[in-house]
Amino acid sequence: MPFISKDWRSPGDSWVKTDEGWEKLKVLECVKRKRCISECSSTSDTENDTENGDNEVVPPHCHITLKCTREIAGFNGLGEAVRRLDFRSSVRDGRRFNYVCALLRLLVSGKGITSLPGGAQRLLLQMLEEVATYVSDSQQNINVLRGLVQQLHALLNQENQKCWGKPLGSQSLWAEHVQTIQRIQDIASQIEIKEPGPNIRPKLHDLPEECVREIILRITDYKDLEASASAWSLMAALISEQRVWRELSHYHFTKQQIDVVLEKMCLQDTKERHRNWQAIYHALRKMYGVREELQYAEILAFCRLCRCLFWPSAGHPCIVDQCPDFRQRVQEAGNSNSNETQPVPPAKFLQYFSL
Repeated sequence: MPFISKDWRSPGDSWVKTDEGWEKLKVLECVKRKRCISECSSTSDTENDTENGDNEVVPPHCHITLKCTREIAGFNGLGEAVRRLDFRSSVRDGRRFNYVCALLRLLVSGKGITSLPGGAQRLLLQMLEEVATYVSDSQQNINVLRGLVQQLHALLNQENQKCWGKPLGSQSLWAEHVQTIQRIQDIASQIEIKEPGPNIRPKLHDLPEECVREIILRITDYKDLEASASAWSLMAALISEQRVWRELSHYHFTKQQIDVVLEKMCLQDTKERHRNWQAIYHALRKMYGVREELQYAEILAFCRLCRCLFWPSAGHPCIVDQCPDFRQRVQEAGNSNSNETQPVPPAKFLQYFSL
């Protein structure tokens, strides 16, 4: 006896009381379901297309939670911040290269990458591999890469010498990290500095003395000056000039700091041409230290208004741009600050995260 339904109506049909009616009903339901899916997918595709067409390229930036309260409970993730600030692409930017490498040195040293989450470990090693590839292609900053490779080699030896325990996390993930470190070491060991061809002119030795002097005056690190002096006799003679060290002293230190050191060295009354500015610079460096933000061509900045980290050359979507009256309201509240942004050195950057 065929199955009989209690009460079914099919659009445009009479009462359905047989299994054929059930089959017909299933077909109609499938058709309706497919029609709904196709309509939803078409509308979502059009919405995505309009959104992609209207959206503009947003510069890399990352919002930071400075203090957790009842109303604001947040957590700053290092891996997410590195992705949002586009550190991996910044490796190939000459202005940001030294800053990124200084941050990598801080992460690899100390407790090492083993104290970081697995995702942050993988991202860190990808950045290190990108540094090695960029140095190999450009043949610049080889000493920076060698320093990082030595730290990675010391890290591997430290982990291999442990009698008990291995890095926390997946063993396969750590094996992947070891392979990445080995690739970085191979890239660093295969770098060969190639001299420009004989037909490429002018070379450094062909430049006049005045041009070489202008190059030296743009060096901001005394270690680079000392290394340049040992590379070429002409550069050694130019670096021994007091003008180079005087410009370096005025670049890194304020007039008040220089006056304090001159008074301490009993050189306040002497004429400027009779002062040993190289000794003055080293005395200033030992007393006050070199400002870290002056060692990099570009340094991360922190916006006090929207609590956002960003690269100054790229800018960021600030709340002042979205609400022009915001700055005026802040000033009326008595919280105005002349410095709306502040530089963030690598050590300060890591303090925003729980490492």
